[in-house]
Amino acid sequence: MAPGQATPFTVAFITGAAQGIGREIALKLADDGFNVAVNDIPSNADNLNSVVKEIEAKGRKALPVLGDVSEDDTVKAMVEKTVEVLGRLDVMVANAAVAIISEIVDLDVKQFDRALAINVRGVMLCYKYAAKQMVKQGNGGRILGAGSILGKRGGPAAAAYVAPKFAIRGLTQCLAIELAPHKITVNTYAPGVILTAMTDMGALDEAKGGGHGTATKWVCGLPPDGPAAGPEVVASLVSYLVKPEAYFITGQSINIDGGVDFN
Repeated sequence: MAPGQATPFTVAFITGAAQGIGREIALKLADDGFNVAVNDIPSNADNLNSVVKEIEAKGRKALPVLGDVSEDDTVKAMVEKTVEVLGRLDVMVANAAVAIISEIVDLDVKQFDRALAINVRGVMLCYKYAAKQMVKQGNGGRILGAGSILGKRGGPAAAAYVAPKFAIRGLTQCLAIELAPHKITVNTYAPGVILTAMTDMGALDEAKGGGHGTATKWVCGLPPDGPAAGPEVVASLVSYLVKPEAYFITGQSINIDGGVDFN
């Protein structure tokens, strides 16, 4: 058992869990023995309920919590509901995000504000309320945010995604410093091109000379045959980072990108 951890980690909360990376993380942590609260927006309720059934089929408890992570009261209530139903909160994975493709000269300010609200404020609120609960419990914890290799480099038509991902790195480093005395680690996972619904851009992929993920590769400065992987590679990293033995890793933004960027 890691220094400062008196109770095994047993409860995780994952936002944006109805599909893609969030779904894969939720299922992986269920395999690891966690009871899991899963969040997404109301329009994804059917997909989220399917994830709940998959978690329960693994013999774990699952709690669906619908809501917009950009709303302060909503995030606070979702964390409180998780603790009420599942008993505690040990792991927060602030995974929810939106991607908006537009060059800056054409970027609509409402779209930009929406990206900042979900991708930055949403992460901050998840960090805030998870941290308050974990400090209150006094048993340490794990907080993770969804970064990206586009939080370390720019890309064409991606400012509304790149800017929030850069901001998440800063939030993560600040919170890691603040929570170190409480034995709570804070990190981000920084994927490259992960083949999910978010990276399936149909006609834009074809226009860039390939299939699923090609437009995302273009944004990342990669050719159509550049490296890509499924969401399970991200879930595997998260699975390690929430383990007790990962107590010595904090404040980091860890690439999962097939070697596109070297830190």
